[in-house]
Amino acid sequence: MFDDQSQPEIDALIDSNREFKQLYQRHKKLDKKVMDAELGVLPIDPTTLAQMKREKLAAKDQLVRMYAAQGT
Repeated sequence: MFDDQSQPEIDALIDSNREFKQLYQRHKKLDKKVMDAELGVLPIDPTTLAQMKREKLAAKDQLVRMYAAQGT
């Protein structure tokens, strides 16, 4: 998700910002569920899968905004 950012910076933000940490963990959990559903490992109806993808994208957008804001 943060391909251009250094992992130590991400880890420091996770350690120092509770909201960022919770959102980061939520994104990772959704990412795994979406991947499992797309591979057929986790049976999920298309509507639920689409909702999970939207939630995952919203979490990513918020994480990116939070990361950018901490740098300013």
